[in-house]
This record gives sequence, structure tokens and C-alpha cells, in this order.
Amino acid sequence: MADDLRFTMERVGERFNLGEYEIDAYLAVLEHGELTASEIADNTDIPQPRVYDTVRSLSDRGLVELRESRPMKIVAVDPEDAFGNIQSSLTELVDELGARYTAPARDTEAVSLVKSRSTILRYIEEVIDNAEYELVLSLTPDLLRRFYDDLAAAIDGGVSIDLLVTPASRAPDPAEFDYLSVCTIARARRGITTPVLAVADGEYSVYATQDALRDDQDRYGVIFNRSALGFLVSSYFATVLWTTAEVLAADGKHRPFPRRYASIRRAVKDIRELGDEFYATVKGRDVETGNSVVVEGKVVSVAFEDTEEVAAMTVETDEGTVEVGGLVAALEEVEAQEILIGRHAPPGQMSVAHD
Repeated sequence: MADDLRFTMERVGERFNLGEYEIDAYLAVLEHGELTASEIADNTDIPQPRVYDTVRSLSDRGLVELRESRPMKIVAVDPEDAFGNIQSSLTELVDELGARYTAPARDTEAVSLVKSRSTILRYIEEVIDNAEYELVLSLTPDLLRRFYDDLAAAIDGGVSIDLLVTPASRAPDPAEFDYLSVCTIARARRGITTPVLAVADGEYSVYATQDALRDDQDRYGVIFNRSALGFLVSSYFATVLWTTAEVLAADGKHRPFPRRYASIRRAVKDIRELGDEFYATVKGRDVETGNSVVVEGKVVSVAFEDTEEVAAMTVETDEGTVEVGGLVAALEEVEAQEILIGRHAPPGQMSVAHD
């Protein structure tokens, strides 16, 4: 029985282990019936040097036929013929695997490397769904469309979203795409070297190369599963990626006050841009002793550089003024781990627990 299961799984895996290029090429050929390699390149974003390897891979899986001519024709195979013969095998495989499945315990502080495209995508979806108040993302245009409904639901739920789309040359035109239905602000950045990433509330994060989400098995993704190390990904996004991108859309749906922040940069930017009187409740650590502290009072000044490398605030408390910085702060007195901003008085945790 074990050998039969392995054989069935190998057959299914061989047929469905398609990379992004293979999927794009297959759909293009299906739409047109037959295409040449040059026509596939014209109808997709597949680089010309990769087209022949891609169509041969599809041919090996029985999804297309290669007809020797000048130029060679790539002809679509009827999907019923291509996939129908393994439909029953797939059903049996799912049933058998389900019978053997044992749900693993989730390590809430796990850090792991993953090479599976499907696993990376699943974690990106989890990050989006788990965001309570703040989300930063770097997505390809294809991933933006894939997660459109999830992002729209997050925006409707009051989550503040910074969205980076890469590469910029493929980003949807703001005149045709409603960015503000899925984010608070959107920017575009050049280059396929820009990673795909997602960070929820400054903690739960995913980082992956764009290649890892195509078909390059030598690439990887990193999952910080609710780890405090998520701030590394968030800081990299804010200081390296976000500051080198062009604005696509801004002034999205504003959250009501009081607001909760994982990033001092976002808190300071909101205070500076709104230009009103604000009060803060900051939970964090004394940078000298490491002791946990709570700072409550009126925000009397903020420091912010357009490069976003520096962000800090001064809070006037009953004991005097306190300088507050972000995670791993060194120049300020307090490292902020969670920031609550209100308009009339320092907000308490309970007042924003259900925002």
C-alpha cells in the first residue's frame, strides 16, 4: 500500500508541479490553440531564453504537443485528455493522505526556511489574515491580484497597509486599478531583485525572493512565525525598500483614533502629517536597564527624517519628558514595542482592544 501511494503521489506531482512560467505559457497556448515560441514570449512575461525549456517541460507533462516545423508550433492538448486520466488518482490520493495526516503543534516562535512556493504563499495569506492593525507588504503584481480580496477585507477591518508593488514596470496603472481599496498607501519599486515580504503588526513575517515564487528550487523563503525578529524584516522594508520607491496612490481610508502601532515610523508620520494635538501610551523597555516601562502623556515633539532612518517622539509625562524611539533604540530613553495614540488623553489598552 505504501508503494502504491508513493507511485500515485509521484504521478500527480509530476503533472502539477508547474512553475509560474509554465502556468503562463500553458494558459497562453490554451487561449490561442497553438503558438510559436516567439508568440508565447510576446503574450507573456517569460524571457525569450526560458521559453523553450518551459514548453518542453509542458510537453513532458503531456499538457502540450510540440510540432516540428519552421518555426516549431506548440499546440494545446485538450484539458480533459491532459488531466482527466489522473482525476480519480488525485481524489484517492487526497483521501489516503488525509487519513494519514496528523496535525502538528504550531511553534509560535518558530523561524524556518521553506522552499515550497505553495508554503510561502500560504504563509503570506496567514500574515495578511492575522494582521490586527498594521501590515506592510512587498508583492509582485500577480500576488497583488491573488491576495486582492484578503487585502480588501483587512482594509475594511481597519488595518493600516503599506503596499509596495514590484517590479514597477508591471505594476497596475493607478488610473485603472483601485489601490486604495486594498491599502492605505501604495508605492512601486524597480527591479526583480526586490524581495516579496509581508509583516503583520511588526511581528509575524514572511520574506522570500521573487525567484522562490517562480520555479527556482535553489531559492528560499524565511518564516518568522510570530517571532520578535519580525522587526528586522519590517525595518528593512521601511528603510531600504520603501524609501527607494515611487508613490502610486496615497491617502487611503484613515483609521479612527485611538490608533495602535507596531512601528514608531508610522506613528510619527501620522502625528506629523495630521498636525494636531496627540497623546501617547507607550509600552516598551528602558534602553539602559532593559526593564519594562509604560510611558503616558502628551506628545510634545517628534523627530523624523524623510529617509525614514530616524523616527522618535518626546512624551511629556507627570515625571517629566521622555524620549521614545523604535525597536533597538539607543539614542532615546525608551524602546517602544507598542504605541497607542489618542487625541484627548493617553489611551488605555482596553479602549483599543476591540478596534
